[in-house]
Amino acid sequence: MSPEAASPQLAILQFLTSLQSPARILIAISGGSDSTGLLLLLDEAVKAAPHLKISLCAATVDHALRAGSADEARKVAALCASLGIPHTILIWQGDKPKTGIMAAAREARYGLLAAAAESFEADLIVTGHTLDDQRETLAMRGMRTEQVSTGIADAVLFDRRFWTLRPLLFSTRADIRAFLKEQGVPWIDDPSNEDIKYERVRMRRQLSADAGVEKDIGAAWEERLVLSSRGAEWLDRHFRLHGGLLGQVMPDGLRQDRLVLDYVLARLAAVFGGHPFVPGRAQMERVLVFAAGSQLGRMTAGGVVFDLRRDGLYLVRESRGILPLVLQPGEAGVWDGRFEFENRSGATIRIEAQAGQSLIPFLGFHPRDVTGIQPPRVGAVNDSTMREESPAPKDLGALDSCDIPRMKPEDRDEGGLGRGLPKGAWKRAIASAPVLSAEGNLLSEESARMVELTPYFAPFDRFLTRFDFIFANRLSAVFATAPYARLPLRSIDGKTI
Repeated sequence: MSPEAASPQLAILQFLTSLQSPARILIAISGGSDSTGLLLLLDEAVKAAPHLKISLCAATVDHALRAGSADEARKVAALCASLGIPHTILIWQGDKPKTGIMAAAREARYGLLAAAAESFEADLIVTGHTLDDQRETLAMRGMRTEQVSTGIADAVLFDRRFWTLRPLLFSTRADIRAFLKEQGVPWIDDPSNEDIKYERVRMRRQLSADAGVEKDIGAAWEERLVLSSRGAEWLDRHFRLHGGLLGQVMPDGLRQDRLVLDYVLARLAAVFGGHPFVPGRAQMERVLVFAAGSQLGRMTAGGVVFDLRRDGLYLVRESRGILPLVLQPGEAGVWDGRFEFENRSGATIRIEAQAGQSLIPFLGFHPRDVTGIQPPRVGAVNDSTMREESPAPKDLGALDSCDIPRMKPEDRDEGGLGRGLPKGAWKRAIASAPVLSAEGNLLSEESARMVELTPYFAPFDRFLTRFDFIFANRLSAVFATAPYARLPLRSIDGKTI
């Protein structure tokens, strides 16, 4: 896990000794040299150190994109059987997109691997990414921005459930292949690795080894970790959340270090806008200039309205472009990249924005306890079923776990949950809130309680790198949701965590 070049054997030994044990590891193996080397290296190391109490299992994802992929998966299964490692083949079913195939395949692959990890009762997933992959990624990102990139992360949390670790990220492909040749074990060469229609393949052909990449990436990692930690402190001191929908940066928060402000505002914009990526550099420059200025007013970036007032900067989802979501009984889905719903009712429900509706949304988010057993619930309620207001803290957007809040019609903008807030900002928050209906009618209170809601953080909840973990975890606390799963490590770079 250290950003220093290492032999594959040493990298695997350091990785295993850093793990919390006992542990069960799911190895993602395609049959290529990198993942095959990972399988054999782990098998050899685990058998040589039974005191570590680590077991292995493996999974191969057949993307079904070319002839021969099924045969290759069966060869991998045979290799795993010969080593006594439990193995499963997972097939990417359904229609494949015409464009963005690599991104779609990645999304499908991680989803299938998570399902396999759950089936095997694994504690973590490992992949065979190497220093060569890191160099290619850094080079590709370097063509798009002058900023120092963190490249491929050594640890990523997928879907809030499973950490994916990359123990060979600073070992070379050449060294891994040399190890396989010593073992007399062949590997499969994927023809797509030679197809120049893919940017990574073109970059691979152009790239010369950069002996300084480890030093550069180590500095970038350290800088990102510091930013994440300072961003978390900034949230505590300078940020307030109202009704789970409206963010407020206090005036002093806008006068903090520009690097920190850039980091936090970019990620808050992605969260409030429901986007998996932060706004582009040009957009963020405009936001930062606006936030630092003395001219009060509003601007929009990344689907978020930034409203600068004397009492701070307000962030809220722009009411345009919010698409409805329909969930059948038993289905779950993410609405607008901001909220995850699970329909446990017996009705087909429709979730849409409050804007243009006559319904009043349920704004209370019941905080899950730290074990995640009791997620929040949501519904839409009318005037006759609403209470005056919840006594819970408004700055966390959390309400009493048994109460449904009420707002009087005359108080919907500034009274009730919105009391003391700018009328325009609160109205925009209300307009962006979710409303639930079935067959064109408001859900009954009983049905609404069968629909569970959790705030969803688009830039973090699907893929969260360890570099952003501290900030994301603090943000989760601000929204009164369950914390993210901790890394399954007892040390990183020799330091106890």
